[in-house]
Amino acid sequence: AATKLASAEKLMYFCTDQLGLEQDFEQKQMPDGKLLLDGFLLCVDVSRGMNRNFDEQLKFVGNLYNQLAKTKKPVVLVLTKCDEGVERYIRDAHAFALGKKSLQVVETSARSNVNVDLAFGTLVQLIDRSRGKAKIVPYFEALKQQSQQIAAAKDRYEWLVGRLVKSHHETWLGVSRKMQAAPEYQDYVYLEGTAKAKKLFLQHVQRLKQEHVERRRRAYLAALPQALEALLPDLEEIDRLGYPRVEKLLEAKADFAKWFVVLEETPWDATSHVDDAENERIPFDLLATPAAEQLFEAHRERLRAERKRAEMRRAFRESLEASPFVTPGKPWEEARSFIMSEELYAWLDEAVYVDIYGRHQRRLVERAKEDFQELLLEYSELFYELELDAKPSKEKMGVIQEVLGEEQRFKALQKLQAERDALILKHVHFVYHPTKETCPGGPACADAKIEQLLAERPPRPAERRCRRHHHHHPPRDPPAEPPDADRLNLVILGKDGLARELANEIRALCTSDDRYVLEGKVYELALRPIEGNVRLPVNAFQTPTFQPHGCLCLYNSRESLSYVVESVERSRQAAPGRRRSSPGGGGGDNHALHLPLTLVLVNRRGDAGGGGETLQSLIQQGQQTASRLQCGFLDPAAAGIAYGRNVNEKQIGQVLKGLLDSKRSLGLLGSASAAGLKEPPEAELRVVACLMCGDPFGADDVLLPILQAPGFKPSPGGGGSGS
Repeated sequence: AATKLASAEKLMYFCTDQLGLEQDFEQKQMPDGKLLLDGFLLCVDVSRGMNRNFDEQLKFVGNLYNQLAKTKKPVVLVLTKCDEGVERYIRDAHAFALGKKSLQVVETSARSNVNVDLAFGTLVQLIDRSRGKAKIVPYFEALKQQSQQIAAAKDRYEWLVGRLVKSHHETWLGVSRKMQAAPEYQDYVYLEGTAKAKKLFLQHVQRLKQEHVERRRRAYLAALPQALEALLPDLEEIDRLGYPRVEKLLEAKADFAKWFVVLEETPWDATSHVDDAENERIPFDLLATPAAEQLFEAHRERLRAERKRAEMRRAFRESLEASPFVTPGKPWEEARSFIMSEELYAWLDEAVYVDIYGRHQRRLVERAKEDFQELLLEYSELFYELELDAKPSKEKMGVIQEVLGEEQRFKALQKLQAERDALILKHVHFVYHPTKETCPGGPACADAKIEQLLAERPPRPAERRCRRHHHHHPPRDPPAEPPDADRLNLVILGKDGLARELANEIRALCTSDDRYVLEGKVYELALRPIEGNVRLPVNAFQTPTFQPHGCLCLYNSRESLSYVVESVERSRQAAPGRRRSSPGGGGGDNHALHLPLTLVLVNRRGDAGGGGETLQSLIQQGQQTASRLQCGFLDPAAAGIAYGRNVNEKQIGQVLKGLLDSKRSLGLLGSASAAGLKEPPEAELRVVACLMCGDPFGADDVLLPILQAPGFKPSPGGGGSGS
């Protein structure tokens, strides 16, 4: 039946969101007269209102209910705003309902969306009795159930977002379209709304970005120790620097850009650099963080600890050298208590000290054995009375030990008696069988060294041609007259302008096309002045286009003489390696490595005599040096003679004639080509050398100048040495 409702000039509106926004929804004027109604929801606000008396409100509700009851329509008492409800108001409302016949009460909260559907469902059930009776759930129990439902829906929605969104670059517009049909998305939006769904998405994206930034930060910090090791390896450079000055020092390093990048914008995690996977360089502003400063401090402390450990190792080695308790053969266990301290243990493991001690012991033992060998040589008369090939008897060994027993070199091997006895027996065997195999010098045996030198001596040009002739090999050499037969290549060695000045003076004696008349014949003269380090290619004696035939060494002071000696020795030291690197390369290469030398004392124009040194002293030093270098020595030119030149024309002629003789002796001139097929003459000079095995001044120092001399031929039965 229709019910008459009086509400003059009241608007009827349909609100789907919240009160206070009525103007945003459809509005209709409530019609006058009767309306068809099936039931009523009688709402009671149980929150604490401003300037409102709940008892009066409840009295008003009671009057309203009495009017509604007359319509015989179902009524449900709805308690609203229970999320802010006052407990007494709720109790009074329930008491009011108990006084009415079959008046059901539903506790709701529109803001929390709790029991709102239940209120309407209860009314519908009362209107349509055929429906099942709705179960009325108290507000707090319904709130708990709803919270669980929302939490489950949220978990499913977050799982969906986590599965679909892997990058922090994803947008809500694109992802929400992908999720439209997913029940996880639909359920959560139904319960919580689109705004909360978007909020959870944005939180997930922000979390992905933070994780990405943190991964990059950890990677940068992991690379920072390597950068510090590469750019700041020297403790002295950073030991006392503050951290801000360290940053400036890093920026000034040559390899700074290899490890760091200075960004135009900061901080680094808010720039595009954080997403540049190809660029692994560390953002420079990251150094301003506490974590980076801690890593630098750890780097500096590690360098300090390394320095301290190095100091401990050095101090331990020095203590070993100075300690009278460390003797050859003494075990670590016996020596440890005398040489170790708590500070040593604090910085290094015992294994490190054991290793240092072991190496020190090996040096001690080796030195003691060498000293003992010298002792045996000094007491050679002890071994003269032994029978040939006989092992010394126990009595004889006792006599030997008794005689040597007072010697410190004998006592030094007290803890190595077995090795000491073995050395005595080995010495006895050597006395009666002095061979390379029994020599105490071992690899340093003079006999073995001499045999090695003779075996490595490269064949001379005549020997190679003769060898090819006997083997009937087809000739591969150029014609007998080499293309440089009329050319003389001279190296001029001297520092501080000596070489250049003399080269200019020699050129002044030549014709305009650098030709020089010698012994009535014209030769092309090529000069190579050298004044720097001969190990550098620019100062090498020999180049691909210059094959030297001799070297003129100039000096006018002790310093310039030292330069000549050092340069010649360096050139000779490089020679063996070059010969081995090019076997069969030809006699010309060997000749270039061991040039005929001439040493000359010169005076600069206007000099009185060698920078404060007497002329006689410089002459004597030059003669001694010439003897050591196995080269010629020319008397000095007097100052003011020979047109004021450093070396007079006669001396230049002597040098060039020597070059010419050297070329002839090596078979480099056409006139000597036929002699290459003849056997060399018998030796005109025999040299007997007594060399001590193991002497630091080795056999090569003595014999190389002889072996490399032009015309040298070893005697068929020659070669040998004695110790």
